[in-house]
Amino acid sequence: MSLFWRIFSLNAAVLTVAALVLLFAPVTVSATARLAEALIILAGTAVTLVANAVMLRVGLSPLARLTRVMTTIDLLRPGTRLVARGQGEIAQLITAFNAMLDRLETERASSAGRALSAQEAERHRIAQELHDEIGQTLTAVLLDLKRVAKASPDPVRDQLLQVQESTRNSLDEIRRIARRLRPGVLDELGLASALRALAGEFTTAGLAVRRQVHSDLPVLPKEVELVLYRVAQESLTNAARHSAAQHVDLVLSEQNDGGVRLCVRDDGRGLRGAPEGAGIRGMRERALLIGADLSVESGVTGGTSVQLSVPA
Repeated sequence: MSLFWRIFSLNAAVLTVAALVLLFAPVTVSATARLAEALIILAGTAVTLVANAVMLRVGLSPLARLTRVMTTIDLLRPGTRLVARGQGEIAQLITAFNAMLDRLETERASSAGRALSAQEAERHRIAQELHDEIGQTLTAVLLDLKRVAKASPDPVRDQLLQVQESTRNSLDEIRRIARRLRPGVLDELGLASALRALAGEFTTAGLAVRRQVHSDLPVLPKEVELVLYRVAQESLTNAARHSAAQHVDLVLSEQNDGGVRLCVRDDGRGLRGAPEGAGIRGMRERALLIGADLSVESGVTGGTSVQLSVPA
């Protein structure tokens, strides 16, 4: 039973018992109550109960609002706060809840930032090892195969050439994985070139990516460029794997307030009410690190639209 009904039931029981005692107790002030007096007392009791219910409902409504917010709060969508309405302890409780949300969001952003920084450092290390260790080893294997194939008879040479081609394909795949783990073009040539290379990579994989990067973009910090690149990468990956899309529009433009907006829109089957997976939640955590606003929703005519708005 809710707090409202517990208090109301207790008050109703007390008032009802008091009314019955006044009506039927053998001890009265002057005489036994007549029918009209009994009706007046019952009507007064009913009015008192209604007034008590209204007062309790108004007084406890901030608690009901607080309960609704507590059950729907999501730290990946910050900014939800309650106005400290009510009297006494209720207003103090709402104020304390808002302060707790401030601390949780700050700690969440700080811990997510440390985790993502460690993740990027680990990706960089793995990509470096793939490029320096495995890449160089496979390159040496290719040179050895080429040398051995020249000195081999024709039947063996054909087989060695097939092995050489398979090894070359494996080397290209390792380089592609290393680029996705740590896009060197982002550090060397900037965000526009990195998005161009990313769009070309997914286009060669069978997805038609139409890219539009405005030339008058403001200068962005490295961490902002990395978040924009990772959100675009995850959005294109989701479009290629899950949406059955054929065309994707990738647009990076400047906003009126001096910030930038990244929009990735596909023509797939949309979200269809599916819960957010680890990829989308990862994008939300990255957006929190730079104070950006991320929205993921189904388009009006189908497909999925991912928009990341980075303030100036």
